[in-house]
Amino acid sequence: MSEVTLSVEPRTEFGKGAARRTRRAGKIPAVLYGHGSEPRHYALPALEFARVVRENGSNAVITLELEGKSELALTKTIVVHPLKNYIEHVDLLVVIRGEKVTVDIPVVVTGTPGPGTLVTTDLDAIQIEVEALHIPEQVEVSVEGVAAGTQINASDVILPKGASLVTDPEALVVAVNEAPSESALEGEEAEAAETPAEDAE
Repeated sequence: MSEVTLSVEPRTEFGKGAARRTRRAGKIPAVLYGHGSEPRHYALPALEFARVVRENGSNAVITLELEGKSELALTKTIVVHPLKNYIEHVDLLVVIRGEKVTVDIPVVVTGTPGPGTLVTTDLDAIQIEVEALHIPEQVEVSVEGVAAGTQINASDVILPKGASLVTDPEALVVAVNEAPSESALEGEEAEAAETPAEDAE
Protein backbone atom coordinates (compact mmCIF):
# COMPACT_ATOMS: atom_id res chain seq x y z
CA MET A 1 0.00 0.00 0.00
CA SER A 2 1.48 3.33 -1.04
CA GLU A 3 1.73 6.20 1.41
CA VAL A 4 -0.30 9.25 0.46
CA THR A 5 -0.07 12.87 1.60
CA LEU A 6 -3.08 15.21 1.80
CA SER A 7 -3.13 18.86 2.79
CA VAL A 8 -5.99 19.47 5.24
CA GLU A 9 -7.65 22.52 6.77
CA PRO A 10 -8.96 22.92 10.34
CA ARG A 11 -12.75 23.15 10.73
CA THR A 12 -14.14 25.66 13.19
CA GLU A 13 -17.83 25.49 12.19
CA PHE A 14 -19.96 22.48 13.08
CA GLY A 15 -23.48 21.18 12.47
CA LYS A 16 -25.36 20.20 9.31
CA GLY A 17 -25.23 23.65 7.75
CA ALA A 18 -21.48 23.91 8.25
CA ALA A 19 -20.98 20.41 6.84
CA ARG A 20 -23.00 21.34 3.73
CA ARG A 21 -20.88 24.48 3.24
CA THR A 22 -17.72 22.39 3.59
CA ARG A 23 -18.92 19.94 0.94
CA ARG A 24 -20.01 22.75 -1.41
CA ALA A 25 -16.44 24.06 -1.20
CA GLY A 26 -15.15 20.71 -2.49
CA LYS A 27 -14.09 19.43 0.94
CA ILE A 28 -15.14 16.51 3.15
CA PRO A 29 -15.77 17.00 6.90
CA ALA A 30 -13.48 14.68 8.88
CA VAL A 31 -12.65 13.93 12.52
CA LEU A 32 -9.23 12.70 13.65
CA TYR A 33 -9.09 10.89 16.98
CA GLY A 34 -7.01 8.40 18.96
CA HIS A 35 -3.97 8.06 21.24
CA GLY A 36 -5.72 9.93 24.01
CA SER A 37 -5.84 13.21 22.09
CA GLU A 38 -8.91 15.39 21.80
CA PRO A 39 -10.83 14.82 18.54
CA ARG A 40 -9.68 17.26 15.86
CA HIS A 41 -11.95 18.46 13.06
CA TYR A 42 -10.55 18.82 9.55
CA ALA A 43 -11.71 19.40 5.99
CA LEU A 44 -10.20 16.99 3.44
CA PRO A 45 -9.94 17.76 -0.29
CA ALA A 46 -12.83 15.71 -1.73
CA LEU A 47 -11.43 14.72 -5.14
CA GLU A 48 -7.99 13.81 -3.77
CA PHE A 49 -9.46 11.76 -0.91
CA ALA A 50 -11.83 9.90 -3.26
CA ARG A 51 -8.83 9.02 -5.44
CA VAL A 52 -6.90 7.76 -2.37
CA VAL A 53 -9.76 5.42 -1.44
CA ARG A 54 -10.13 4.25 -5.05
CA GLU A 55 -6.42 3.44 -5.34
CA ASN A 56 -5.67 2.24 -1.80
CA GLY A 57 -8.98 0.86 -0.51
CA SER A 58 -10.98 1.83 2.56
CA ASN A 59 -8.04 1.15 4.94
CA ALA A 60 -5.85 3.86 3.40
CA VAL A 61 -3.08 5.32 5.57
CA ILE A 62 -2.65 9.04 4.90
CA THR A 63 -0.07 11.61 5.93
CA LEU A 64 -2.07 14.69 6.90
CA GLU A 65 -0.28 17.99 6.41
CA LEU A 66 -1.44 21.09 8.28
CA GLU A 67 0.52 24.32 8.77
CA GLY A 68 3.90 22.69 8.24
CA LYS A 69 3.17 19.75 10.55
CA SER A 70 2.29 16.21 9.51
CA GLU A 71 0.93 13.07 11.13
CA LEU A 72 -0.20 9.63 10.04
CA ALA A 73 -3.87 8.67 10.04
CA LEU A 74 -5.78 5.51 9.17
CA THR A 75 -9.10 5.82 7.34
CA LYS A 76 -11.49 4.23 9.84
CA THR A 77 -15.03 5.04 8.68
CA ILE A 78 -16.31 6.50 5.41
CA VAL A 79 -19.95 7.64 5.37
CA VAL A 80 -21.39 7.74 1.84
CA HIS A 81 -24.72 9.39 0.95
CA PRO A 82 -27.16 6.49 0.28
CA LEU A 83 -28.68 8.06 -2.83
CA LYS A 84 -26.25 10.58 -4.27
CA ASN A 85 -23.14 8.42 -3.66
CA TYR A 86 -20.83 11.22 -2.46
CA ILE A 87 -18.70 10.99 0.70
CA GLU A 88 -20.49 12.80 3.53
CA HIS A 89 -18.03 12.33 6.40
CA VAL A 90 -14.78 10.55 7.30
CA ASP A 91 -13.44 9.30 10.64
CA LEU A 92 -9.64 9.06 10.87
CA LEU A 93 -7.53 7.31 13.50
CA VAL A 94 -4.10 8.60 14.57
CA VAL A 95 -1.43 5.95 13.94
CA ILE A 96 2.28 5.78 14.72
CA ARG A 97 4.88 4.14 12.50
CA GLY A 98 5.44 0.56 13.62
CA GLU A 99 2.13 0.45 15.47
CA LYS A 100 -0.31 -2.39 14.77
CA VAL A 101 -3.96 -1.67 13.99
CA THR A 102 -7.06 -3.89 13.68
CA VAL A 103 -8.76 -3.64 10.30
CA ASP A 104 -11.32 -5.48 8.14
CA ILE A 105 -9.79 -6.87 4.95
CA PRO A 106 -11.89 -7.96 1.92
CA VAL A 107 -11.78 -11.67 1.03
CA VAL A 108 -11.44 -12.40 -2.70
CA VAL A 109 -12.20 -15.94 -3.93
CA THR A 110 -10.01 -17.08 -6.85
CA GLY A 111 -9.76 -20.19 -9.00
CA THR A 112 -12.22 -22.70 -10.45
CA PRO A 113 -13.47 -25.47 -8.12
CA GLY A 114 -13.99 -29.09 -9.14
CA PRO A 115 -16.81 -30.02 -11.54
CA GLY A 116 -20.36 -30.13 -10.21
CA THR A 117 -19.69 -27.75 -7.33
CA LEU A 118 -21.15 -24.50 -6.05
CA VAL A 119 -19.05 -21.93 -4.14
CA THR A 120 -20.69 -20.00 -1.29
CA THR A 121 -18.94 -17.09 0.41
CA ASP A 122 -19.96 -16.78 4.08
CA LEU A 123 -17.57 -13.96 5.02
CA ASP A 124 -16.65 -11.28 2.50
CA ALA A 125 -14.10 -9.77 4.94
CA ILE A 126 -11.97 -10.93 7.86
CA GLN A 127 -10.47 -8.90 10.68
CA ILE A 128 -6.71 -8.88 11.16
CA GLU A 129 -4.12 -7.07 13.24
CA VAL A 130 -1.27 -5.71 11.14
CA GLU A 131 1.33 -2.95 11.10
CA ALA A 132 -0.36 0.29 9.98
CA LEU A 133 1.88 0.84 6.97
CA HIS A 134 1.58 -2.75 5.72
CA ILE A 135 -2.19 -3.18 5.48
CA PRO A 136 -3.04 -5.46 2.54
CA GLU A 137 -5.77 -4.35 0.15
CA GLN A 138 -7.28 -7.87 0.22
CA VAL A 139 -6.62 -11.51 1.07
CA GLU A 140 -7.20 -14.27 -1.45
CA VAL A 141 -8.78 -17.68 -0.95
CA SER A 142 -8.15 -20.17 -3.76
CA VAL A 143 -10.77 -22.79 -4.58
CA GLU A 144 -8.85 -24.11 -7.60
CA GLY A 145 -9.81 -27.76 -8.13
CA VAL A 146 -11.44 -27.99 -4.68
CA ALA A 147 -13.93 -30.85 -4.27
CA ALA A 148 -17.51 -30.61 -3.00
CA GLY A 149 -17.78 -30.75 0.78
CA THR A 150 -14.72 -28.53 1.37
CA GLN A 151 -14.97 -25.78 3.98
CA ILE A 152 -12.39 -23.01 4.28
CA ASN A 153 -12.31 -21.37 7.72
CA ALA A 154 -10.68 -18.09 8.76
CA SER A 155 -7.70 -20.02 10.16
CA ASP A 156 -7.07 -21.45 6.66
CA VAL A 157 -6.66 -18.01 5.04
CA ILE A 158 -3.04 -17.17 4.26
CA LEU A 159 -2.22 -13.81 5.85
CA PRO A 160 0.63 -11.47 4.90
CA LYS A 161 3.82 -11.64 6.94
CA GLY A 162 3.48 -9.93 10.33
CA ALA A 163 -0.34 -10.05 10.33
CA SER A 164 -2.39 -12.01 12.85
CA LEU A 165 -6.02 -13.15 12.71
CA VAL A 166 -8.61 -11.41 14.92
CA THR A 167 -11.71 -13.06 13.44
CA ASP A 168 -12.74 -16.34 15.13
CA PRO A 169 -10.42 -18.97 13.56
CA GLU A 170 -13.37 -21.39 13.26
CA ALA A 171 -15.52 -18.89 11.36
CA LEU A 172 -16.57 -20.25 7.95
CA VAL A 173 -15.27 -18.10 5.09
CA VAL A 174 -15.99 -20.17 1.96
CA ALA A 175 -17.90 -23.42 1.43
CA VAL A 176 -17.69 -25.57 -1.70
CA ASN A 177 -20.85 -27.65 -1.96
CA GLU A 178 -22.27 -30.06 -4.50
CA ALA A 179 -24.22 -28.11 -7.11
CA PRO A 180 -27.92 -29.04 -7.22
CA SER A 181 -28.91 -30.98 -10.33
CA GLU A 182 -31.32 -29.53 -12.90
CA SER A 183 -33.97 -32.10 -11.92
CA ALA A 184 -33.64 -31.10 -8.25
CA LEU A 185 -34.02 -27.42 -9.15
CA GLU A 186 -37.06 -28.18 -11.33
CA GLY A 187 -38.56 -30.20 -8.45
CA GLU A 188 -38.10 -27.27 -6.06
CA GLU A 189 -39.74 -24.87 -8.53
CA ALA A 190 -42.69 -27.24 -9.03
CA GLU A 191 -43.08 -27.68 -5.27
CA ALA A 192 -43.06 -23.91 -4.75
CA ALA A 193 -45.71 -23.47 -7.44
CA GLU A 194 -47.95 -26.10 -5.83
CA THR A 195 -47.69 -24.66 -2.31
CA PRO A 196 -50.95 -22.72 -1.71
CA ALA A 197 -50.66 -19.19 -0.44
CA GLU A 198 -51.61 -18.72 3.20
CA ASP A 199 -55.16 -17.47 3.70
CA ALA A 200 -55.26 -13.79 4.53
CA GLU A 201 -56.50 -13.16 8.02
